[in-house]
Amino acid sequence: MTYAITQTCCNDATCVAVCPVNCIHPTPEERAFGSTEMLHIDPRACIDCGACADACPVDAIFPVDALSAGQREYAEINAAYYASFEDDARPPAGAAVDGPNFHVWGAPVFERSLPSDFGPLRVAVVGTGPAGMYAAQDLLLHTAAEVTLIDRLPVAGGLVRYGVAPDHPATKKVGDTFSRFHSHPRVRMHLGIEAGRDVTADELAAHHDAVIYAVGASDDKRLGIPGEDSPGCLSATSFVAWYNAHPEAVARGVDLSAERVVVVGNGNVALDVARILVADPQALAATDIAAHALEALRAGRVREVVVLGRRGPEAAAYTRSELLALKHLEGVELVVDDHDPRTAAAIDAAGPADRAGVLRGLPRLRTEAASPAGRAGDARRIVLRFHSEPVEILEEAGGRSVRVTDGGRDGDGGPATADLGAGLLLRAIGYRGLPVPGLPFDEATGTVPHEGGRITGRPGSYVVGWIKRGPSGGIGANRTCAAETVGTLLADAVAGTLPAPSGDARAFGRLVRRRNPRVVDARGLAAIDRAERDRGRAAGRPRVKLATVAELIATARPGRLSRLTR
Repeated sequence: MTYAITQTCCNDATCVAVCPVNCIHPTPEERAFGSTEMLHIDPRACIDCGACADACPVDAIFPVDALSAGQREYAEINAAYYASFEDDARPPAGAAVDGPNFHVWGAPVFERSLPSDFGPLRVAVVGTGPAGMYAAQDLLLHTAAEVTLIDRLPVAGGLVRYGVAPDHPATKKVGDTFSRFHSHPRVRMHLGIEAGRDVTADELAAHHDAVIYAVGASDDKRLGIPGEDSPGCLSATSFVAWYNAHPEAVARGVDLSAERVVVVGNGNVALDVARILVADPQALAATDIAAHALEALRAGRVREVVVLGRRGPEAAAYTRSELLALKHLEGVELVVDDHDPRTAAAIDAAGPADRAGVLRGLPRLRTEAASPAGRAGDARRIVLRFHSEPVEILEEAGGRSVRVTDGGRDGDGGPATADLGAGLLLRAIGYRGLPVPGLPFDEATGTVPHEGGRITGRPGSYVVGWIKRGPSGGIGANRTCAAETVGTLLADAVAGTLPAPSGDARAFGRLVRRRNPRVVDARGLAAIDRAERDRGRAAGRPRVKLATVAELIATARPGRLSRLTR
């Protein structure tokens, strides 16, 4: 029996580090690492020890004979990855990591350290999502550094809490790995403090040896079409925040009264929002989805989601594993719109390992212009429409529609179009970083200019995650990204190029409390976690999130909120 890596693989390579026979690839030292959608276990070399499954932070690894019906394809996916290598370019079955072929594959290396006589550094990490927490974890495990965790929200988690879809609970488990560092004896936590607003970049630098910014990419890209600012057009960023109980999204609400929603984009986020829109609310009730979103989805009338891709299925940005998951979504039909013959040609020409090949055998249809009001009962479906993009959102007396390209040319030689009736359009075409006051910013890329993580022109300041490399790569990609940044920081420390701080940790704590008396610490965060889990138990759910800043602070600091807001 061998093991296989499945859909929820986070690519952080924890499994690589514990494998005794070096059978999980690509490793962080291999060129393909970061470009493959997931890691793969070589079935010929696996010795069935289970070390990788025990170490996996997102429960993505299972024995092949224990895979569910919806996961059995992953055994073939794992094996197929190695089929492209010649026998002499892969480790022999059972080979030790120091065996004769070790030089071919390389081994994972995450060690970074300071000389034994080097005093502890004081490092601030701005942002408590995966990028920030991988950097903090690296510092705490490999050095004697003291870490200050800062987040603009009064609760930690970042992308894990507010970005991962609620029906992906295994992926959220990586948050358990990070949470054990929240109460680490060398960690101080200040939640509810925004860098650049409550404390400046200069003030952060004045109280720490180094500052790592892990602020992500919270803005979204726009379509640039007429009608985009109408009430029926939202960003996927807002929608994801809404169903994940982000405090800044609660008040907006989402109108789900129409039967069709159009989602623009072909990445994993587009598939996430499409899946949530047509998922069985009863199944979602077993997750940590926001209570207000669950209520709205139960009352909503959405039965069809049309996912628009500007290019063909061979160029889609979603991962093969997320697409496979849609094929096994209970009660939901996955179909392909055949308005353009290029779509069918790409699917038919695709190989079994290609994303387009996953679509082979799916029903094909032409999307009706009208909203699917006549569909029987509770039938739900997701329509993948390629070679199509929105050109205008139309608000008319009879309702809302989205004008999309339809293949071919019209009578005037321009692109042919079709109008799809839709109650809502969600744009999921990418994220974009926002500038942090006091730091340089590249408007073209939406990132902070840097060299190996070191911010250009600001000695002692560093970046990690999407604000460093742009909005690419999943949760696990931040581990190697953080390793590079931390390595650069430690090299600067050894070289003596870090500016000396003028204030200490206590002085910074006093400064923070003056700027925001409602700041939340590790004990307050633990109180929030207990309260949400207690609410979940009462409702038969894993947790029910507190959805407003006031609720979060009142729970973290009981008895203090009323005095502070008088």
